[in-house]
Amino acid sequence: MSRPYDAIVVGSGASGSFAAHELTAQGLRVLLLEAGREVTRSEFDPAKKKPVPPINIMERARATLGGQGVQAKAAFFRGMLAPFYVNDRDNPYTTPKDAPFVWIRGRQAGGRTHTFGRVLMRWSDDDFKAKSVTGKGCDWPVSYADMAPYYDEVERLLGIYGDIDGLPQNPDGIMKGPAKMSPAEIDFKARVKAKWPEREIISWRSVAPTPERVFAPLAAAKATGLLTIRWNSVARRVLTENGLATGVEITDTRTGEVLVLEAAHIVISASPIESIRLLWHSGLGNRHDQLGRYFMDQLPMLAMGHYAPVKGQWTGDDSLPKDAFYEPQGGIFITRSSGDPKTRGQFDFQGGIGRSPVGADDPAKLLFFGFGQMQPNARNRVTLDPKVKDRWGLAGAHIVCRMSAEDEALLERQEAFFLETINGAGGEVQFLGSAKRIREWGKGAYPEAGPLSRFLFRRYFKDVMVMGAAIHETGGARMGTDPASSVVNPIGQLWEAPNVLVTDASTFCGSGVTGTTLTIMAQTVRACRHLAQSSNSLRAEPELAEAN
Repeated sequence: MSRPYDAIVVGSGASGSFAAHELTAQGLRVLLLEAGREVTRSEFDPAKKKPVPPINIMERARATLGGQGVQAKAAFFRGMLAPFYVNDRDNPYTTPKDAPFVWIRGRQAGGRTHTFGRVLMRWSDDDFKAKSVTGKGCDWPVSYADMAPYYDEVERLLGIYGDIDGLPQNPDGIMKGPAKMSPAEIDFKARVKAKWPEREIISWRSVAPTPERVFAPLAAAKATGLLTIRWNSVARRVLTENGLATGVEITDTRTGEVLVLEAAHIVISASPIESIRLLWHSGLGNRHDQLGRYFMDQLPMLAMGHYAPVKGQWTGDDSLPKDAFYEPQGGIFITRSSGDPKTRGQFDFQGGIGRSPVGADDPAKLLFFGFGQMQPNARNRVTLDPKVKDRWGLAGAHIVCRMSAEDEALLERQEAFFLETINGAGGEVQFLGSAKRIREWGKGAYPEAGPLSRFLFRRYFKDVMVMGAAIHETGGARMGTDPASSVVNPIGQLWEAPNVLVTDASTFCGSGVTGTTLTIMAQTVRACRHLAQSSNSLRAEPELAEAN
């Protein structure tokens, strides 16, 4: 049967953009479906970049009144970026009362690439082979060696700024240019290494914003002439016949019309919860009661304080090209320790020292976000809530993502390690908050803010720093070698419909401790290259798709 497209890609974010790029580069005709709007450069007007107080209560309040009550809970939410988050009234979901989950998302060209931190770190076999390395978690059916060539390709296309550190737990990549540490960060690293030689401090590895505001892989896909994009197209379900997908049913959000679009292959790249939700609506992926299971985020923690050994604010970071709209990029990771992989610590901390405004004679400020490895748990699951419908009549997601006793114990060690490292190297942690609790010392959180703002910050922090706050959600359609315990095979193909690929972080077997985005993009390239190169044989021999 002749179809107008070789493949339909659902979603235009980090995963969908790379899917479109790889498939068109391989000569396939691709239809890209994006639930939201096209983005124009005019939406990134530097005039919208207004100074905000340290605790931007009013920006968050305005967003909440406008229908973004959940999105306004993003830890680093800014009012100027509100158009790049969804309206929660149009896109409801539910959680158990005792297990809140903050689902931060965007529906527009590029998805969350307009609001993410732009830090792109490789994962290592500490992540891919966690069970073998630590005795906990789950081994992926792929290794770092399998992923490394695809990391290379993604980094070359995007242009990553960072250093060559020589740490196996944070593999080096293809860097466009070096990154710079602030004087306070350099001093901090020296003090930490002198006291704890096994503890590692490295610069961020990050990508600069795209001046054209079109994500580089999507721009490359457009340039081939093989890409068609349908904006404002909500995927309702994947249609199948005789064990193979035939197309996608969509709602045109401008007209309300329901349409069926056909293709030989379907690539689901909508972000974990949305991809799982689409599979539920399609009646796919749950033959062995695995769909939605082992859903995870990373264990979140926010800390701030000051670093007395160095004074003032450093504004000399010119590592990345300047951008008139976005804030300057840069900082450090307190990453996994060197030495025995079993005792490295399954957490890390991303932040900066000396980059925030202070007086020239005042101690440098420090601000860090911590990420801990959540253990996969079959009871943590994304399903549908038939009582809650989105604006287009589709059942919303029901998200269960509870910390286990083991997760809570790790978060306890994560907090203790951070306090020991900062305070033991000359700094002072003045605020530390996590999904467990809030603690303050000295002047506490945001001492420069007014009493009302500080009261509201403390009052609502427990609603913000819950699971989901890391915005690194993974799992729910995990890959494996056995259909009885996984949803997709090692490439990302659905066991029960091998011409359907899932390429976002829903296929991940573990949560990791650094950002998921680079691994999402590398796995997408890997999966879509396999699709393109084996498309003629998939119908005849689905089991061949297990080959790496």
